[in-house]
Amino acid sequence: MAISAGYFLNLTVEMCPVISGVTKYDPTTEAITIALTWAAYEQHGWEQFSSTVRHELIHAWQYHKFGDADHGTTFAQWTDALDTSQHCKRFTTPKWWLVCEDCGGRIARYRRSKTVRNPEQYSCGECDGPLPVEESDGH
Repeated sequence: MAISAGYFLNLTVEMCPVISGVTKYDPTTEAITIALTWAAYEQHGWEQFSSTVRHELIHAWQYHKFGDADHGTTFAQWTDALDTSQHCKRFTTPKWWLVCEDCGGRIARYRRSKTVRNPEQYSCGECDGPLPVEESDGH
């Protein structure tokens, strides 16, 4: 499977003030925007920052190909080839946590994503347990 620059005709890259990186998709215009944090580059260096860029490019591809993005199977198929990981290194304190009621797994959330807005529609990737949202205590 090859990804060419032609996949990203509606791709914009901008700087993001809070998290290392995020990919946004506007289904009405099909615009894909990757936002990156300069402070994350300064704190973690080029190796980690470039991994974040590759991570966000996978999300851009998912939005282009499927109209949605996650860290599931279609994401995982690219992590080795692009030398990145399924989850980026934490740069700042998350605003919310999704905490599995069954296994206690914790997933950080930095923006009011669809999982934060509608946690009842999602389940834990490890055990399929419910994922209620908790406000962060700043740590």
